[in-house]
Amino acid sequence: MIVVAGGSGLVGRQVVNDLLLRGEQVRVLVRDAGRARAVLGYDVDVRAADVRQPGLDEVLGGASVVVSAVHGFLGGRGAGPRDVDERGNANLIGAAAMVGASVVLVSVIGAAADGPLELFRAKYAAEQHLFASGAPWTIVRASPFMETWLGILTQTAGKSGRPVLFGHGHQPIAFASATDVAAVVSRACTDTTLRGQLLEVAGEPISMTELAHVLQAARGWNGTVHHIPRPVLRALAALARPVNPAFARKNQAAAFMDTDRSYTPTTEAARVLGRAPLKASDVITRLGSI
Repeated sequence: MIVVAGGSGLVGRQVVNDLLLRGEQVRVLVRDAGRARAVLGYDVDVRAADVRQPGLDEVLGGASVVVSAVHGFLGGRGAGPRDVDERGNANLIGAAAMVGASVVLVSVIGAAADGPLELFRAKYAAEQHLFASGAPWTIVRASPFMETWLGILTQTAGKSGRPVLFGHGHQPIAFASATDVAAVVSRACTDTTLRGQLLEVAGEPISMTELAHVLQAARGWNGTVHHIPRPVLRALAALARPVNPAFARKNQAAAFMDTDRSYTPTTEAARVLGRAPLKASDVITRLGSI
């Protein structure tokens, strides 16, 4: 049996679907079981569990593989990266090791002890917990999800069809499709040759401005995009941190992405997927059909 923690999220629900289509027995761990059943839309074993709380070994009973697709990037106070991605993953990994299960951890490209974002530092800590746990492991590191940022661009465009860009928008970013990330995670669940491997999933670099233009062309929108200057993003992050940490993280991440030059294409996704990573136009078409 494969247990997917965070199985109703952007990546998690696609992992669940992929595994079910392969005929695997799946159990989903989420905080809100009722909401998860509605989001997943099909009959699957859903259990209410909070990775921030200890004692997860009981709900992991019978698991051969445990997937961690949880994240606290958009979480409020007490549910941020340190709480979910670091401490929550430590609980989940410890419980998985206790029941003798392998672990497939969804992490981020850029995870590091001294990373510029809290999420990077928390994911790095989770990776270290996994290495020390003794559990067989596979780590899937992903670049920013294209679906997430297409959603933000669509939301900011509103009825005008003119998306708002954070910063200059000229820095190429190797966005990853959540569909590709989920496919690599699903493969890692059942392919034991991927144990002990760190797999990176990133697509062809595209700037935020180019992504907005591809979105506009696909939707038939016209007009010049708007920009929020980097200093404003940094100020918003600092001002929002005490009252709305999730909003602060979004602005801090946007400012970082507008200047970071570390996102480069990787062959790992293509090697595991057996095809090229999805492009922006592919993802937009897929989102339009959902």
